Amino acid sequence: MKPFEVKDCTLIAIATGVQAQNLRELREKMETIHPGSIYYHFWGGMLHSRFEEPEFNNDFAAWVRHALHDPVLAERLAVIDPTDSPDLEALRQELIEVMEERLYELEHIPWARPGEEFHFIRSQIVVFDTHRRLRDPEELPYLLPNFSLGSLFYHFIDARRRTPEGVDDFRAWLCGFGGKYDDLCEMIAAIDPYFTTLTELRQILSKVFMDYFGRVI
Repeated sequence: MKPFEVKDCTLIAIATGVQAQNLRELREKMETIHPGSIYYHFWGGMLHSRFEEPEFNNDFAAWVRHALHDPVLAERLAVIDPTDSPDLEALRQELIEVMEERLYELEHIPWARPGEEFHFIRSQIVVFDTHRRLRDPEELPYLLPNFSLGSLFYHFIDARRRTPEGVDDFRAWLCGFGGKYDDLCEMIAAIDPYFTTLTELRQILSKVFMDYFGRVI
């Protein structure tokens, strides 16, 4: 087996020049916005600190609550889990459907005040090689607690859009050992990375590996 190559990453925010001032505009712009923008507004906050209330895991829900003052729609957007969608286009369609349903319910379209428009941002990932290599899965409980948050994001979250199977890099690597770690892969697959922080996710994954390999760090 090839060794597991530990990478690190950061997300660079890129302005698209596209903005929305009301719910109808948000829904219309959602149809054509670059898929990387949808990715950023759902996942970018894990690497970039945000000041919104923690229940709003994505920027769409936060803006609808604070700029449009629509708690009903904000709640519906906040509970959308991007890991349930097979790809960004499916996630885009779910967002559009939720917004359309709310537009049908409302008598008046909510607007944001000048200066509070929603600005679509897309991201570009920059990857760094840490030159760390794992050759045996039993190294995982020792090394994972020291993973940077960027490494964890790259291998556990961004990998799901990179790998052909749509899985994290840990499972993609472990599956190459001839089924030896199938039960461990099932434990990893049960972890939902969205409604948590990267720090909490690192703790959860570390515990899974430590429990599985019987190691105490």
